Amino acid sequence: MILNSHSMKTIKKSLLPTLCLFIGLNAFAQYTEVINSNRPGTSRSAFSVGTGVLQFEAGPYIVKEDHSVANYEVSGFGVDFAARYGLLFEQLEINIEGVYQNDRVSNNNFTAGSQENKRSNFRNLAIGAKYLVYDPYKNAEEDKPNLYSWKANRQFKWKSLIPAVSVYAGVHIDSKNNPYIPYVAPIAQSGSESGISPRVMIATQNNLAGGWVFVINLIKDRIGKDASDFQYIVTLTHSFHPNWAIFAEAHGIKGDYSDNLFRFGGAYLFGPDFQLDTAITLNTKDTPSVFNATLGASYRFDFHKDKEDNGESAEEEAERKANRKKGRKEKKKDKSEKKKAKKAKKEDTDFNDDDGGF
Repeated sequence: MILNSHSMKTIKKSLLPTLCLFIGLNAFAQYTEVINSNRPGTSRSAFSVGTGVLQFEAGPYIVKEDHSVANYEVSGFGVDFAARYGLLFEQLEINIEGVYQNDRVSNNNFTAGSQENKRSNFRNLAIGAKYLVYDPYKNAEEDKPNLYSWKANRQFKWKSLIPAVSVYAGVHIDSKNNPYIPYVAPIAQSGSESGISPRVMIATQNNLAGGWVFVINLIKDRIGKDASDFQYIVTLTHSFHPNWAIFAEAHGIKGDYSDNLFRFGGAYLFGPDFQLDTAITLNTKDTPSVFNATLGASYRFDFHKDKEDNGESAEEEAERKANRKKGRKEKKKDKSEKKKAKKAKKEDTDFNDDDGGF
C-alpha cells in the first residue's frame, strides 16, 4: 500500500493506522508503514514483517514465584527476545525466539532442610517459519480506509469476523541438563530431555472496527517429548491514539506444567521503526503464584521494496505512478490541442473554398 505524506497525515488524524502499530494490523499488505511487532504480548500476529525487513524484539523482565504446597520461592530476572525476517514472499517470515532466565530457588521445606539453588538457562529457544495461508483483506477495495470519514472507518463490518490465518512450523532446541525442562518443580532435578523437537502453531487475526484487534494462537510444543505441552494464547489489543495501544491476554498451558496466565500492558510508538512497551503477567493459583514485569522494545531495519513493480521502493513507485499519471494528462492535452487545430484548419479551408466559388 503506497501512501504519500498528505495521505499519511490524514490517516493519522482518523486514528486508523493505529491498527497496525503493534502486532501487524495492516489489512491490505504484509508490509506496513510502521513497525509490526508481536510485543508486548506473547501471541504471534498472523501477518509477517514484510520482505526485506529485519526486526528485533526484546524485553528484560523480573520474575517472582511462590509455591504454597511445595514451599519454595523463585526470584530472578530474564530476557525474552525474537529476530524476524521477511523472506522471498510477503506471506513468509523466518524467526528465532527465546527466553533466557537467571534466578535463585529458595526451598523453605524444613523437613528436607533449607537450601538455595541458582539456575540459568534458556526456558525456550526455537527456530521456525510462519506463512500466511489466508488473507480475507487482500484486494478488498471496499475495505480500504476512508481518508475523510472517521465514522465510516469505525463502523462494524461482518467481514471482519473472518480471520486471517497463518501456520508456523519450527524446532525447539533444549540443551543438556536444562533445569527448566520440564518446568514442574524447581527443587527437583530435571533436564533429562535435551535435544531438538518439533513445534507447530496456527495463528488467526481479526482486524475489527474502532482500533480493536483479536488474535488467537494454538500451539503444540516439544512434540514427541515427555515435556510436550499444548498452549493457547488469546490477545485483544485496542489502539486509542496514533501512538498508543493497550492489550489484555490470556495464556493457557496444559502439560507437565499447567497454568493459566494473564497479561496486561501497553506500547508506545516512537517512530515508524521503533516501539517501546511494558506488561505484567500474573495467575490466579498459588501452586505456584506467578508475577512477572517486563519493559521491552522493538526495532526494525526496513529494506523493503515493492516487488510488484520491478523491485521499486515505495517512494520510487509512488513517484513513477505520479509521473505516469502526469504523462497521460499531458498526452491527452496534446491530443485535444491537435484535434482543435485540425478542426480550425478544416474550417479555414472550407471558408477559402466558398470564397473562391463566387
